[in-house]
Amino acid sequence: MVEASENQLSVLQQRFDQFLDTLESMEPEKVDVEDIDRLIQLIDELEEKCEQVKTDNQ
Repeated sequence: MVEASENQLSVLQQRFDQFLDTLESMEPEKVDVEDIDRLIQLIDELEEKCEQVKTDNQ
């Protein structure tokens, strides 16, 4: 169970890193609605994964 939990946290960290990379690569003056929608989608995915990890570890 510990290994599965560590794997889930690793996946969560990778997704968070991808979000940060995406955010850092954006140029504010060139961001459009599609870019914002993609960021919101990434945040939603992170939130879902956090809830999954939280539920699995209870």
